[in-house]
Amino acid sequence: QVQLVESGGGLVQAGGSLRLSCAASGSIFSINAWGWYRQAPGKQRELVATISSGASTSYSDSVKGRFTISRDNAKNTVYLQMSSLKPEDTAVYYCTAEVLAYSTTWFNDYWGQGTQVTVSS
Repeated sequence: QVQLVESGGGLVQAGGSLRLSCAASGSIFSINAWGWYRQAPGKQRELVATISSGASTSYSDSVKGRFTISRDNAKNTVYLQMSSLKPEDTAVYYCTAEVLAYSTTWFNDYWGQGTQVTVSS
């Protein structure tokens, strides 16, 4: 079994910064890509950033230049450094990972439980 646990959310003033972490644990052989999504109240979940196994990154236009995704393969952890935060960044942030577990021969997608980020104006 594989679990993803996010941390680092909280309340911050506009213009501030937060760093989210997501650690994967369990019977993990390897992790391919990681992603961060967010969902604001009354809105659909949207993709924020991704990072490939080769550390190639991509970002939504709404966060480009303000957020940075990174990964630590030794720790099976992904990070999302968020700067110049805006009230419209307020959402529950979820991490996801493509994981190859020891018990399987294919990659499966796993999701964390989410962490709340609230940006006050």
